[in-house]
Amino acid sequence: MSQRASTPLVRARRLVKHFPVRSGLFGRTRGAVQAVDDISFDLYPGETLALVGESGCGKSTAGKLLLRLIEPTGGKVWFDGRDLFSLPEREVRSLRGEMQVIFQDPYGSLNPRMTVGAMLAEALYLHGLHGGRERERVTELLGLVGLASEHAARYPHEFSGGQRQRIGIARALAVEPRLIVCDEPVSALDVSVQAQVINLLQDLQRRFGLAYLFIAHDLAVVKHIATRVAVMYLGKIVEIADKRSLFAEPRHPYTRALLSAIPVPDPVLKKDRLVLQGDVPSPLNPPSGCRFRTRCPWARERCAREEPRLGGGVACHYWRELEPFPAASQSTRVNERLARLQAAFQTGGNPA
Repeated sequence: MSQRASTPLVRARRLVKHFPVRSGLFGRTRGAVQAVDDISFDLYPGETLALVGESGCGKSTAGKLLLRLIEPTGGKVWFDGRDLFSLPEREVRSLRGEMQVIFQDPYGSLNPRMTVGAMLAEALYLHGLHGGRERERVTELLGLVGLASEHAARYPHEFSGGQRQRIGIARALAVEPRLIVCDEPVSALDVSVQAQVINLLQDLQRRFGLAYLFIAHDLAVVKHIATRVAVMYLGKIVEIADKRSLFAEPRHPYTRALLSAIPVPDPVLKKDRLVLQGDVPSPLNPPSGCRFRTRCPWARERCAREEPRLGGGVACHYWRELEPFPAASQSTRVNERLARLQAAFQTGGNPA
């Protein structure tokens, strides 16, 4: 990939999203689910920022905030220098063409009563693109994602899961966006189809300079597609770093636990697993101080009293005192299967 641009396409600062919890006859608010709580990051043109963490940590909510699909409780998002949350609805609607999303469920995100051609053409009509040559543009879009022109006359139920996700990608590309939020786009697919979709996303990024916010929980997939990685826990970003640094030398204890949980396809290789104790606390009433302290084996009194800031890309008071992470012997083996499949689909051969 080319050198990173100096000006970010997206800037998120102190994003907060709390969902009120109501009960009783009059629906009185008795608390709030702190889905996203004070996160900040930048996303540059042509870059893939992966947002990873356990289910329920706020990844998808952060993606929706970035697109203004939901309104924030606090914070700011700037898209290409424009304050997204201060724009009137009409301007936001016109900006939708530059910001698109690929959903996790490739079937649930498609209208079962519309043909593929009608779905792709609808986006063109709504944004006034390619007037008079919508049919040709639909054929071009299908070709970009590896589908044939005759597929335009078919309905979603006539395709496989991988083909449906390609249709979802084509629909996102139809309005010529600059940013695509990929909300776990391959988690519902098997490994071989995952490799094809990842290759497709990377190829489209190189061709069109797209910026991706890639939401995932599969670190094997993240390692192949990400430029930088942000790790979320209970609504907070606890570590953010470039991909190589994070996988080779994770600094936050939670990041270490995630990486140690990656299965290694080698029965001979011994792996030290960092097993976390207890359950994830409720976002309705998160712990004081560091939110990870109730499960952290290195937690101390200060962790309960003082919330760590994301200084130097890691939110931990004692990360410098931790032993080096034994990742070097694992990193070459951990994704061999996915790497072989990717290479096979790129060259047209058979996976070893």
